Amino acid sequence: MMKNYFCGALLIALAACSSSNSKTADNVSSPDGKLTVDFGVTKKQQAYYVVKRNKEVVIDTSMIGLVRKDENFFENLSVASVSDEEKISDSYSLLHGKKKEVTYKANQKTLHLENKNGKKLDVIFNVSNDGFAFKYKFPEKSDDVKYITEEKTAYNFKPSAKAWLQPMSKAKSGWEQCNPGYEEYYQMDVPVSAKSPIGEGWVYPALFKEGDTWIAVSETGLGRTYCGTHLAYDDAAKGMKVVFAQPKEVFAEGAALNPEAKLPWETPWRIVAIGDLATVTNSTLGTDLADKAVSNDTAYINPGIASWSWAILKDDSVNYNTTKEFIDYAADMKWPYCLIDAGWDTRIGEPKVKELIAYAKGKNVKLILWYNSAGSWNTVKYTPKDKFLTKESRDAEFKKLHDWGIAGVKVDFFGGDGQSMIAYYHDILDSALKNQILINFHGATLPRGWQRTYPNLMTAEAIKGFEFISFEQNVADQAPAHCAMLPFTRNLYEPMDFTPMALDTIPNINRRSTSAFELALPTLFLSGIQHLAEIPQGMAKMPDYVKTYLQDIHTNWDESKLLAGFPGKDVVMARRKGNVWFITGINGENKAKDIAIDLSFIKKDGYMITDGATALFDKTTVKPGKTTIKLKPYGGFVMKF
Repeated sequence: MMKNYFCGALLIALAACSSSNSKTADNVSSPDGKLTVDFGVTKKQQAYYVVKRNKEVVIDTSMIGLVRKDENFFENLSVASVSDEEKISDSYSLLHGKKKEVTYKANQKTLHLENKNGKKLDVIFNVSNDGFAFKYKFPEKSDDVKYITEEKTAYNFKPSAKAWLQPMSKAKSGWEQCNPGYEEYYQMDVPVSAKSPIGEGWVYPALFKEGDTWIAVSETGLGRTYCGTHLAYDDAAKGMKVVFAQPKEVFAEGAALNPEAKLPWETPWRIVAIGDLATVTNSTLGTDLADKAVSNDTAYINPGIASWSWAILKDDSVNYNTTKEFIDYAADMKWPYCLIDAGWDTRIGEPKVKELIAYAKGKNVKLILWYNSAGSWNTVKYTPKDKFLTKESRDAEFKKLHDWGIAGVKVDFFGGDGQSMIAYYHDILDSALKNQILINFHGATLPRGWQRTYPNLMTAEAIKGFEFISFEQNVADQAPAHCAMLPFTRNLYEPMDFTPMALDTIPNINRRSTSAFELALPTLFLSGIQHLAEIPQGMAKMPDYVKTYLQDIHTNWDESKLLAGFPGKDVVMARRKGNVWFITGINGENKAKDIAIDLSFIKKDGYMITDGATALFDKTTVKPGKTTIKLKPYGGFVMKF
């Protein structure tokens, strides 16, 4: 009898194992049960996934897989097994951004695949309450380098879906061959099947809307062993497909373009925030799945505001006397930084720069210096350049700057998203971190979660920012709608050096936005160091209460929440520092509007600065609770409680 019992148990166990190994589909849901990702292998032996929100399909059957030079992991696949569900929990702190203390909770399953040659590929799925993510992993070991020639990841939206997308520019195009710099306009509310006007696809983050569901697609955890990717609509797949960098986007001729590495090998995370607009906008997936901080030595890192002469005054402002004026300006405004832009090495010179460092120190201000990333990827002549191209030279340069007492550097004019160029970003961040130097990347790629991994990364441009407004009236005309797009897209996860806020005039430009609109931008946009465009002469014309407000704002927030908005039309954001709330809003449209917001979560009176009926500004007392804000065309407001 006992023998028969054990035989029966053994048969049941073997049957269970057989069932597990032959399984072709499974699913994993979010902790709250509202999101579900179905995944598996089709009858055609291709891996796929489907995403449902509240049991409704929001991303239809989408193929996934990779093609290596030596093996195909897109066709002739079988399911070896599916892991048991694992509960993922992670808590971490950010030095700047929308939220200081972050907790990530998700459910995870791993799809273990084999190709026709028995080679293995894992697909790891995480589903959280604000979205889902997946990445690929080659679990086997190799002594030789493997090469990925194509990624087959697709996002298949319904034909009725709408999209908000920024075109990828052509490599080595534009001024001094500086593209791609992620500096195009977002195409707003276009069909998901829209073709990029430049012909090179679309950059991250990409925003979509299907019914009442918003979806933001991006990537994070981009290390040295992969290239930066972007999206392109694929007619055959009838959806968006992940594509690699263009051939010219490399560190040097012959350097790595597409992904190459030894096994085991993991790709970056493909991240997809899903929910209502507030859920997507408040999501932290971009840092939740980024690599953890490589250093806890962060006492020297102080997020804050910087004065900056070049934004309005351009090249001629890079001189000793003007820089002293802007150091005084930063000190008067209680801002911790002053940026000296391109050409400081020749226009001012190292001996005088050292004098300025000492002068700034006496004012409790630290300096940031501009550098040309150099290399063969552009023809920019601005100096200093060529200082970071080799490990020896960048280590020496960063050590020198640290010894001088320089706080950080603005490194400009990078060459794209090829794997070798991505490695160059990491090289700069790593060397700077070891020398306690803060980093601002300009003419650069999207950081993709690097601000968590490298706490010294304060910000990055990767946007059509204020400098373009100062160059062309056409850009100024489109700026209000453009600014109303960015909290939902470019600034969704990553710090953004838009360099905002011209309260007064811009030479030769008719600014379309009101002054209250401009005043709202420094707290609406997220950047570890917020470089403000307004100059001392313009600030002197402002009411004292505007100046006081700008002395009080922060760039590192404890909490943020979207109160109202629609991409490209308007946005109202609440940000908290300690027990103080800052509410900021802009109108991206050329029509007056009333915006209803609920401030019941605030328990004390505050004040509001908005556009005046006759004067530049108007300041009034405001109380918590439900209220309606009247905004002028292209207008704005700020509140402080």
